[in-house]
Amino acid sequence: MVVHEELPVPIFTSLEPVYGSGPQLKEAELRFNRLKSKFVECFGHTPDIYARSPGRVNLIGEHIDYEGYSVLPMAIRQDTIVAIRKCELKEADKGLKIANVNEKYAVCYYPADPDQEIDLKNHRWGHYFICGYKGFYEYARSKGKDVVKPVGLEVAVDGIVPTGSGLSSSAAFVCSSTIAIMAALGTNFPKKDLAQLTCDCERHIGTQSGGMDQAISVMAQSGFATLIDFNPIRGTEVQLPASGTFVIAHSLAESQKAVTAATNYNNRVVECRLASIVLGIKLGMKPEEAITKAKTLSDVEELCTSFASTRGSSDPILAVKEFLKEEPCSAEDVEKITNQKLQAIFANSPTSLDVLRAAKHFKLHQRAAHVYSEAKRVYAFKETVSSKLSCPELEELVKISRDNGALGARLTGAGWGGCAVALVKESYVAQFIGSLKDQYYKSRIDKGVIKKDDVDLYIFASKPSSGSAIIEF
Repeated sequence: MVVHEELPVPIFTSLEPVYGSGPQLKEAELRFNRLKSKFVECFGHTPDIYARSPGRVNLIGEHIDYEGYSVLPMAIRQDTIVAIRKCELKEADKGLKIANVNEKYAVCYYPADPDQEIDLKNHRWGHYFICGYKGFYEYARSKGKDVVKPVGLEVAVDGIVPTGSGLSSSAAFVCSSTIAIMAALGTNFPKKDLAQLTCDCERHIGTQSGGMDQAISVMAQSGFATLIDFNPIRGTEVQLPASGTFVIAHSLAESQKAVTAATNYNNRVVECRLASIVLGIKLGMKPEEAITKAKTLSDVEELCTSFASTRGSSDPILAVKEFLKEEPCSAEDVEKITNQKLQAIFANSPTSLDVLRAAKHFKLHQRAAHVYSEAKRVYAFKETVSSKLSCPELEELVKISRDNGALGARLTGAGWGGCAVALVKESYVAQFIGSLKDQYYKSRIDKGVIKKDDVDLYIFASKPSSGSAIIEF
């Protein structure tokens, strides 16, 4: 069954179609009431409309979406809600006022200017809303749509996707913000366009996002995981076993992707691009052709499989083993092959240039081998092997999960901290969570890493959740 990516974001007049019934609905009602009260407290009146987008857990397919390969995530029940109201733009008024239910996030003020630059050197939580704001106007202009002149916007946010958890709190925020702006200005775009648009939006924060996080947040269907393909973005619903439940457990090691992008996430994107170019050249492309056409490893996969066929195989990793050294390469090593300075190759990508300034070497062999092997595993939906993205806390958490009866357990998201996800028989979920609390979280509580009363924020069960929605009431 194909996800209806051509449809616009659904609009509901009650919360039940989004959150279902029972305790989750009660929790949602409390959150919306709290958000409405915060909005009234800050701005003196109620919002016009609400938008929500969920976080996600990736079941398989890490670090391959930005290489054009399919992934298989599901949305989780934790989400970000944005309340918004269009208002008159007054002189000497910055125009965009963004508040948060969480008191640790101070109110942010920005000009009502879609062309404003985001100050990446001074990271603020409100920057994610501005990503959506800029992206909305960029998209509307590109489509020749009539968009009202910039207006004042009053905004309040409530997010319960744990930050730095690998569950894509940033995409949930950017997607809900973009959709809230869209709804406040009286328009609605197809889900597939919003998935691409919000992917482009998040790049304004400095992360070279591949699109998985935004696509699942926008397009998810309740009860299903989604196989997401790219170029163009499309989704296919995947029915998961009814008797299984996914337990997501935070390692308590946070991954600050927006802060460390130049040394972690974006570094991998650059390494994959360089691996693509070098493979293209080694397999017969002229250097200038490879630099222009080999943007991702999927662009040179056919050349790799053609090479493999001369060895009686169809595995592109044979070309990786033949042409990419296992030891890290220096910039000079790569430039001897490309006949061009790396700064010139990435001249149009400021975030890539940041990587070049920070990187001491590049792991081309490891990146290409991981992407080609991981892409195969998505369709097989097998448990992945270690991807060298872990940390001691995640290794410990995965081991404890497996030792306590998980059918499978692995890290999820970009890595370097964040969450592990375990597939557990539904009848065993409560016992499983209790075991993890005793064997992993108790020692962290005793050391003061987290409070005992907060532990349920860090370990929880989730069935596949629904995607983005607009709510009017």
